[in-house]
Amino acid sequence: MKFHILVVDDEPVSRKSLTDILRLEGYSVASVPNGQAAVEYVRTHHVDLMIVDLRMPGMDGLEVVKVVNQIASDTEVIVLTAYGSTETAIQALRLRIHDYLLKPAPPAQILTSVKKGLERRSLRMRAKGLEVEAAEVDESLDSITLSDGTLVDLSRRQIKRGETWVSLTPAEGRLLRILLMNEGKVFSHRELVLLVQGYDTSQREAPEILRPLVSRLRHKLEAFPALSEQVVSVRGTGYVFETKTE
Repeated sequence: MKFHILVVDDEPVSRKSLTDILRLEGYSVASVPNGQAAVEYVRTHHVDLMIVDLRMPGMDGLEVVKVVNQIASDTEVIVLTAYGSTETAIQALRLRIHDYLLKPAPPAQILTSVKKGLERRSLRMRAKGLEVEAAEVDESLDSITLSDGTLVDLSRRQIKRGETWVSLTPAEGRLLRILLMNEGKVFSHRELVLLVQGYDTSQREAPEILRPLVSRLRHKLEAFPALSEQVVSVRGTGYVFETKTE
């Protein structure tokens, strides 16, 4: 399925140029000449990403972003402006935009920003889907008893076996829950940061954020043979929970 992008710009030449660039890259693209038309379009169409000019007559770019955030919060937004200032940049970033670019932005810069914005959206939507799946399982899966008698109490964030028990921090508990409920599924570093910590980060930073958390969890799992060494690192990708084979 093609990603659908909406271009919002009151300048016909700029609007057409940007639309052509995106279509040549294989995206599905629509364009509108003002903010009000943009809002109406988003109300009636699915839009993955919107590129909006900051200064337009009538409803300006920031007003458009405010409304779009309310009616289509999953739509990524890139703001373009020929009149950049620190104040407008701060205002835009506070409105949950993906990027803020100065006109005339080179095509390569625009395409890079679009690609990253769509990647971020895809990651966030996948994380939302996983959260829904986890929530559905939560209702019937507050605890798990493993074959050797180890009890993993997900609601209390405790692991017990005989007289041995450990408590997990909220982040450790969320990480173990996600991995246990998706046994055999490889999660990228970025996906786990988003699911466990609740924010998006770069592909470069995500492993550094996860490493100490995974290390602490693994250390606690060492006391339980059925769980030790189950959180496996997938080189260059992320982590997976693997079942031990006899």
